[in-house]
Amino acid sequence: MNRSLSAQERAKRVIPGMTQLLSKRPDMFSLGVWPGYYDKAKGCTVWDLDGNEYIDMSISGIGANVLGYADDDVDDAVVGAIRNGSSSSLNCLEEVELAELLCELHSWAGMARFTRSGGEAMTVAVRIARAHTGKDTVAFCGYHGWHDWYLAANVGTENALGEHLIAGLDPCGVPKALRGTAIPFRFNRLDELEKIVREHGKDLAVIVLEPIRNAPPTEDFVRGVRAAADACGAVLIVDEVSSGLRMNTGGAHLLFGFEPDMAVFSKALGNGYPIGAVLGKESVMQSAQKTFISSTCWTERIGPVAALATLRKHRRENVGSRLMQLGRNVQDGWRHLLTKHGIKSDVNGMLPMSHLDFETPCPQHTKALFVQIMLEQGFLASNLYYAMYAHRDEHVARYLKSADVAFGVIAEGLRNQSLEKMLKGLPSATGFKRLT
Repeated sequence: MNRSLSAQERAKRVIPGMTQLLSKRPDMFSLGVWPGYYDKAKGCTVWDLDGNEYIDMSISGIGANVLGYADDDVDDAVVGAIRNGSSSSLNCLEEVELAELLCELHSWAGMARFTRSGGEAMTVAVRIARAHTGKDTVAFCGYHGWHDWYLAANVGTENALGEHLIAGLDPCGVPKALRGTAIPFRFNRLDELEKIVREHGKDLAVIVLEPIRNAPPTEDFVRGVRAAADACGAVLIVDEVSSGLRMNTGGAHLLFGFEPDMAVFSKALGNGYPIGAVLGKESVMQSAQKTFISSTCWTERIGPVAALATLRKHRRENVGSRLMQLGRNVQDGWRHLLTKHGIKSDVNGMLPMSHLDFETPCPQHTKALFVQIMLEQGFLASNLYYAMYAHRDEHVARYLKSADVAFGVIAEGLRNQSLEKMLKGLPSATGFKRLT
């Protein structure tokens, strides 16, 4: 992997933090072992800079490539859009068609606006909700990106965001004046949200949550968050950036009975092409015209075209059902193999975005060794499995056969207390840390 590892050293010198996305940093897997950079990707196969070929059973473009890499149907639509001009002084009709399709899939919604990433789409949604209510405070549950409104939760606190996916998020650069404007509550803990409403209801503009992350919501939680929003006049936003298009064509909130005022999509929406969507009730969405929300690249054509092609294929092929089946097969396989080898771990997550947490004395060494052994067998793998429609049953079978080998080696290393000696790279990093 000479070229791949050399590229990482080059990147350290010219890109702060090496990459644009924390989840793709090589140290999140095993620095010195993880390839880091790719030359080509097709279906579920990835080739690194040295020509090594892998089946990707890891993060699948961090959940963006729900159909698979370089999907022909999506790429053909995008190429056509490029040939006919991806932007001009006029607007593309495809954004109207995409808004209509999203509102068809979500009958409670009446209007939509678009961005080109999930984090900015969430920021647009919060801005619209604040404009609509005339209030400032946000109550949130889950992970919602990198913008100031969200990281404000960590201003003046130890680690308020620590239980919301990523620990150690330093709010350095976030205005200290935003302290107290973002207040967290935990998933399925309706009592915590109700306490926020009692204490901050008069200032509460928005309630934001993911419809599912690890466990599904309880019926009481689903009903309760709607009641809490109604009680204080807050806008209820469902963040579908991660969960959207995993379980169905559209949002997971439809399956669980959430009744939001707004919903936000990105990641899988364009199968890897940049697109974010904010949709909502007309009465709320029209408040976008009270505030200034505008960006040149939100008007380009490729994102809407990719989203239309992705949604149409997703619905036609019933992709959500297939992703659920794939995730179930992997989770069942993990549990069987971990029990077989006596490795204590917790397997959880929504089925199409599964993960296992090693509960060994040295979990980050354990994860890094798993990454290392799976790479040697031709797989990009981690403690995460994000399902793609391009994954076939034979891929899962080969993956689990290789995982059986990896878990066997790990079990032996745990017995001999030799995991650290077996590593060719560094242990996996956790949370957000400066990369040196």
